[in-house]
Amino acid sequence: MIESRSRWHDLAARSLAGELPTRAEAAAVLAAPATDTLALLDAAYQVRRHHWGQRVLLHVLDNAKAGACPEDCGFCSQSSRHGSPGGEAPMKSVDELVEGARRAVAAQARRYCMVTATRGPSQRDLDTICAAAERIKAEAPIELCASLGLLTAAKAARLRAAGVDRFNHNLETSERYYDQIVSTHRWADRVETVKLARDAGMQTCVGGIVGLGEGQDDLLDLAFALRDLDVDSVPVNFLDARPGTPLADRPQVEPGYALRALCMFRFVHPRTDLRVAGGREVTLRALQVMALYPANSIFTQGYLTTTGATPAADHQMILDAGFTLELEDGREVAADPIAVADVLAPRKPEPRRLPLA
Repeated sequence: MIESRSRWHDLAARSLAGELPTRAEAAAVLAAPATDTLALLDAAYQVRRHHWGQRVLLHVLDNAKAGACPEDCGFCSQSSRHGSPGGEAPMKSVDELVEGARRAVAAQARRYCMVTATRGPSQRDLDTICAAAERIKAEAPIELCASLGLLTAAKAARLRAAGVDRFNHNLETSERYYDQIVSTHRWADRVETVKLARDAGMQTCVGGIVGLGEGQDDLLDLAFALRDLDVDSVPVNFLDARPGTPLADRPQVEPGYALRALCMFRFVHPRTDLRVAGGREVTLRALQVMALYPANSIFTQGYLTTTGATPAADHQMILDAGFTLELEDGREVAADPIAVADVLAPRKPEPRRLPLA
């Protein structure tokens, strides 16, 4: 036990000295025995604390246009190829998106992300997102993120000019495994959009999903590909298998493995905004708070088609564990579950009823 603890703390010390882990060392983190979990978390926390202190960044997602997506991502309940089992809803109005940003501010979130289910933004959808971004920037103290599918250089430039600070476009998994999950576009297409967003002056938020059926090598490929892209933020999702999708029967990720995956991503991305993202609540369950030791940010108010922890519950977790919140202006404040108790998440699209077997 002492030898294992020393091994992981040596990895942390070298990370703090600017030495990134080798692929073999990252693989060892994923393969570590359950008895090493606390030592690994403590080592990852040393790196997290050095770069982020005790601060936690809250992020809020808003499903601006739900369902009817033409892409065939096997994990997604918004794909029309699977019948949009997560439900469908038209593009929200500018007023609705601005109101969503106000709710995010009330939850003391650092960032608000507008998301559309689509291959790429139509001109009409882009008009709405940009108009909402301009108003939000004028009216609400919050950073803006958008996740709108594949971009062109012109569309990326327009988003940045409207005030969008960050663009999300996940790689999901390794390049090798990608065509097992998606066939309607290529992994390289997603990489190109990430580069276009960065070239337009937006920060890049790029992560993936653990639990798609990938092997350990695929997860390592993803982590190191993100490092090569030098992304600003890495959201790590855990598959919450959705009824009606091709991956509906995939088992949940084991909580210990999920925590080791977060530690691995922290060692590979020591300075990066590392977010424990979708699937946090159902995967980690009673161990959710332990994710804050490698990760420095979380989503609150739920996800695109599924509910999640409320702002009050997340504030309580952050407060109880001795962490603080970082706001849009960089201020560090105490979590306050009472102050956010009445903040409500936006209504989710109604799931489609699946036919009986």
